[in-house]
Amino acid sequence: MKPMLDQRAQILLKTLIERYVADGQPVGSRALSKYSGLELSPATVRNVMSDLEELGFIASPHTSAGRVPTPRGYRFFVDSLLTVQPLPEAQIHELEEQLQPNQPQRLINSASQLLSDLTRFAGVVVTPRRVTPKIRQIEFLGLSEKRILLIIVTAEGDVQNRILFTQRAYTPSELVSAANYLNQNFAGLDFGEIRSRVREELRQLRADMTELMTAAMEAGNQAVAETSDQYVLSGEKNLLEVADISSNMSRLRELFALFEQRTGLVQLLDMSNRAEGVQVFIGGESGLAPLDECSVITAPYEVDGRIVGSVGVIGPTRMAYERIIPIVDITAKLLSSALSAP
Repeated sequence: MKPMLDQRAQILLKTLIERYVADGQPVGSRALSKYSGLELSPATVRNVMSDLEELGFIASPHTSAGRVPTPRGYRFFVDSLLTVQPLPEAQIHELEEQLQPNQPQRLINSASQLLSDLTRFAGVVVTPRRVTPKIRQIEFLGLSEKRILLIIVTAEGDVQNRILFTQRAYTPSELVSAANYLNQNFAGLDFGEIRSRVREELRQLRADMTELMTAAMEAGNQAVAETSDQYVLSGEKNLLEVADISSNMSRLRELFALFEQRTGLVQLLDMSNRAEGVQVFIGGESGLAPLDECSVITAPYEVDGRIVGSVGVIGPTRMAYERIIPIVDITAKLLSSALSAP
């Protein structure tokens, strides 16, 4: 149940959060009297601030007489007090220009970079589950007697490597023959398609090549599945410039470890695939400890009417939500349009 705040308390909380987001300094009762537009004495403002503190919406840092918002205060602000600023038409056109329909992976990279550039925080896009990479080329390289390096080049130009352990040694000419066979017959298909066709044709291949082909299909499928399960992250270095985050080095290290490990963040971003519109996770709401001092704003995007991934921005809890929410929202919509274009 949401706590009820009278209009005066709401205006003061909104003013306090807007001042704190703008200046990064705890906000005192004198500043609130000045900026709130309410004809209130500093004593009355102090009483309301005291009530807001009791409700857990604001807190007093030890070193200052002013107050700062808590995650609970930001949550109430985002849910009940926020006036979202629509993006200027010129900026929307600029985004449209940069998200032109072309190769899906390039579009994903562009969207992630745009989110980062526009917000000066980290931009993230979960790659679509549905866009399974097509294979341009496969190569085998003998490493030692029973270890072979499988090199996969996708149609988008991404390169994946996997080491295969085989029961017997293969000569360089056998490896070249196997690669030539796959490239001549299956280039332009994804691994699911290649695997089902190879299964049929393995019977006609020499029995001693069956093991190599089967191992290559399994490893290749896994390599490609892992990349399609990930996300593109841009501008994480911007977070080093954010004093609210970079002042805590151990938390910063945890945050970058989370980016590297990926699984937790993908699960969080996937939650927005099951919801409509923009989702805002403030501090501990994400359920991921390294994000306790961050907010994550996400929105799902679609291909041909089906949700396939999400876009998002990761930044400090002290962010201009009214500006960043529409950036995430419009980027998701434009990415949907570009990926669904005929």
